[in-house]
Amino acid sequence: MTPPLQHCAQGIPLQMHGNLKIMNTVCKGIENMQRINIIGCGQAGRPISHLLNAKNVFEIGEVACHSKESASQAVNFIRAGIPVKNMKEMGQADLFMLGVPDDCIAICAHGLARSGLLEQGTIVFHLSGSLPASELNPVKKCGALTASIHPIKSFADTQTSVQTFAGTFCGIEGDPDAVRVLTRAFEKIGGKLVPIDTKNKNIYHAASVFVCNYQNALLEIGLRCYMKAGLDRETARDIMAPLVRNTVENILASDTIKALTGPIARGDHKVVAREIDALAQWDPQMSGLYTQLGKIVLELSAQQPNASQAHLAILKDILGG
Repeated sequence: MTPPLQHCAQGIPLQMHGNLKIMNTVCKGIENMQRINIIGCGQAGRPISHLLNAKNVFEIGEVACHSKESASQAVNFIRAGIPVKNMKEMGQADLFMLGVPDDCIAICAHGLARSGLLEQGTIVFHLSGSLPASELNPVKKCGALTASIHPIKSFADTQTSVQTFAGTFCGIEGDPDAVRVLTRAFEKIGGKLVPIDTKNKNIYHAASVFVCNYQNALLEIGLRCYMKAGLDRETARDIMAPLVRNTVENILASDTIKALTGPIARGDHKVVAREIDALAQWDPQMSGLYTQLGKIVLELSAQQPNASQAHLAILKDILGG
């Protein structure tokens, strides 16, 4: 690890004697970074840390979780590192990865800023998809560089996540030098880095919520409708399986517009009207969801080459848009 230039805990202000000189010093330190400490090592942190160790990207230093027992379990999974109770038991490192819940990121940043562990050029980054790198701003007074890197992946099972991480897209933003180092590091473990507009970080994360989490909700709606028609849940899942797979494959192979089928795409306004009425009599919430989603489907249908303007107008009136 590179020797400290100016130590935050000593209360010595950073003296910028020339931007070029400072940048050269910082970049030199970045090139030699090896050790990473981990604060919070859960569903995402464990597989990422495991891969960083397995691919010899960084030396794993101290690992702190919500308990010493949890930290020991994380270290066993990573196959490297030293379990500690909290950051007070940590030593210095070249990088600090925060895999804590969103509400704890700023708290950890303030703690690190007071810890005396940070040097000029130390990289501190978090894994949140919704919060920007600026959530870590308290560490900047120590000369640290900040970034956010968000693997766009479901980490439901840690072992499976290790095996399937290669090819995972990772949204990244923050200080350019930190981004450069983390881009190289995550590329070594199979990540595909994409820059994110910091101002729209929450909308970026909402995209994954729609595509991933809300897909569960949408399929649950389908299950409930099948069950209302007399099918048991297991049979309903069996019916859905090929339909869901084919739909997703068609969308990914072409586009949402080209892959779109169904009554709205066909302009079959009578079917749409009957289904809205039937859903309203059973469950007004279901009818409302059908209508709201139908408005987006109508927008896509309007972009298909054979769309009937007359039918589109009728459907727009039925859907209330």
